[in-house]
Amino acid sequence: MVVVRMWRRWFGGHARSLDPARADLVVVASGFDDAQACSAVLDRATELDREAEAVLRHHLRLPAEQIDAACEIAGYDGYTRAEAPAAETGALVPVILQRVQLLDPLTCSQERSRMAGLAQRHDGVADGWDALQPPRTGL
Repeated sequence: MVVVRMWRRWFGGHARSLDPARADLVVVASGFDDAQACSAVLDRATELDREAEAVLRHHLRLPAEQIDAACEIAGYDGYTRAEAPAAETGALVPVILQRVQLLDPLTCSQERSRMAGLAQRHDGVADGWDALQPPRTGL
């Protein structure tokens, strides 16, 4: 099974089936502490189905004038902008970038680092990430 997952990840051997707009998605893992490794967060995520796709969301705060540029760059890697919570007062605007993917500690860590760099290059901050999946049934 591991070989099949690696093959799919490398060569895109299947269509994305999880719709990020589904109303029944729930947070199954989240990492908002820079000191915690993604592997530790995922190990504690008892509701995460590691064999199924998840919506990986990165929570950033960016200056308003940098949002379009940051979203364009993230779009090259398949990220789309999701609806963010109402903006708080201050210079930075909350932005959520998301994409559907299989989650494992390595790719999660790579994407976390990538988003931190993207935010920094656009004068913002990466607050953290979370992953959403439909609730598991039949447990």
